[in-house]
Amino acid sequence: MTLYARFAAHLNLALDALVLAGNLPAGLERRAVTVEPPRDATHGDLATNAAMVLAKPAGTNPRALAEKIAAELQKLDEVSGVSVAGPGFINLTLNEDAWRGELSEILNAGETYGRSSMGEGSTVNVEYVSANPTGPMHMGHCRGAVVGDALASLLEFVGHKVIREYYVNDAGGQVDVLARSAQLRYREALGETIEIPEGLYPGEYLKPIGAKLAAEYGDKFVGAPENEWLALFRKEAVAAMLVMIRDDLALLGIHHDLFSSEAELQAAGKPEQAEAWLRERGFVYDGVLEAPKGETPEDWEPVELPLFRSTQFGDDQDRPIKKSNGSWTYFGADLAYHFQKAQSADQLIDIWGADHAGTVKRIVAAVQALTGGETKFDVKLVQMVRLLRAGEPVKMSKRSGNFITLADVVNEVGKDVVRFTMLTRKADAQMDFDFAKVVEASKDNPVFYVQYAHARVHSLHRKAEEAGIACGSADLSLLDTEDLVLVKLAAQFPRVVEGAASAREPHRIAFYLYDLAAVFHAQWNAGNDRPERRYLLADQPALTCARLFLARGIGQIIRNGLALMGVEAVQEMH
Repeated sequence: MTLYARFAAHLNLALDALVLAGNLPAGLERRAVTVEPPRDATHGDLATNAAMVLAKPAGTNPRALAEKIAAELQKLDEVSGVSVAGPGFINLTLNEDAWRGELSEILNAGETYGRSSMGEGSTVNVEYVSANPTGPMHMGHCRGAVVGDALASLLEFVGHKVIREYYVNDAGGQVDVLARSAQLRYREALGETIEIPEGLYPGEYLKPIGAKLAAEYGDKFVGAPENEWLALFRKEAVAAMLVMIRDDLALLGIHHDLFSSEAELQAAGKPEQAEAWLRERGFVYDGVLEAPKGETPEDWEPVELPLFRSTQFGDDQDRPIKKSNGSWTYFGADLAYHFQKAQSADQLIDIWGADHAGTVKRIVAAVQALTGGETKFDVKLVQMVRLLRAGEPVKMSKRSGNFITLADVVNEVGKDVVRFTMLTRKADAQMDFDFAKVVEASKDNPVFYVQYAHARVHSLHRKAEEAGIACGSADLSLLDTEDLVLVKLAAQFPRVVEGAASAREPHRIAFYLYDLAAVFHAQWNAGNDRPERRYLLADQPALTCARLFLARGIGQIIRNGLALMGVEAVQEMH
């Protein structure tokens, strides 16, 4: 059990003791009680808000309750001091052996350090990327892909079962545009000189599809009307695009468990089933929308449509699920898709581009209606990434055929650089991806700084072997207060992991690793001016082994954190 989990258990036992003694009522809700580092490190090693949370429901004074809790905690062997601050915060100072013991826990647990059962085996469906299947992945899709994949890994690490899903939007007008674009390349492959009109996709990535169609069907569809080839070309083009998309995502180490087709969803009658289910419960009715703002009665022809009562769930207006021509609106199809997902998951998480912010309320309302509020649903919005080269923005446009693909970027700077960089800011904050800065060897580049810390750890063990120092074991009592500063930060990793998973914010792992690397580098550099602080002391093999074990523990934390981000921990920097 990790240190923070252990002290949470100690606190619970202390509260139980107060209940048995009649100093605290039984049955009080304790979920809001926390054990965490104090905001000011001079106040101690751990802090708890137990008295502040429980005093009011217990009908007592928080400071008086804090004194009783403090007296119980003072009995623990690992505690060297307890103080009550302000209106009732409790601060604990631990003896140094407690931290040495946590370093041993890190080393013994290895790659499992930080895992938890917080998720209790519940199933979470994480849908991410879901780019239209009309071309190769570009950097506009990259950030959501990395955020979603890292979040899925985080949720698995804390005990959830995770379904990684990609929703294929293959039923809309954009795939008809794709099919028409492929038909031009098909004719080109048969020797015809073509001109690609405005509105179609001019990218050369469609040439292989055209060649394949030409080889398979010859000139059968050259002069044929569109209704004879459109569905076939659409199916063939979408299938080819999905192969390309899977290959592109694989470059980032991303693999989905499930690809769900919008076209198949509609063909199976899922939207009709969802509509019928909602109508039975009064959530869908036939009505007329208000005229759009600025429209005059002469310009507006009211049409009766099936409307979802999204205002009942906080939306600003009810939403149509069908168009006037009887086809499904995007919302109607999306509603059915979420109904389908909810059948096999306890929680749903969608990773969307920030340009979809306007549709969040309605789909949240729909999931609430469809599941009776029993399925937790969260939408995480991801801002676009602005690519920079030589300080100038790089434009991305699939229709123009002139864009930077995800594969281009990964091949230039590497998978790990791309993945780490995508997690160096909150998902809903704007991001610049500067090709020069992301590979810069400086502390201002978090990717380099964290990787360099791990490489330094690895180099220590290599240098120790060269110096003839063998460390099968270590006397950790030789680690002093200054050494243990690193252990105190390393011990926070499990808390950071659970917090990041709960908040659905994988960027917290990147922030934490940077802070850990910064402290490690600072301790390393201290040896330049103070030789006694060096990790490798040839004339003190026992102390060297203790510090090598310390470094090994820090390296383990960095590896565990990077693994959650989908980033390899390098052993050497080139």
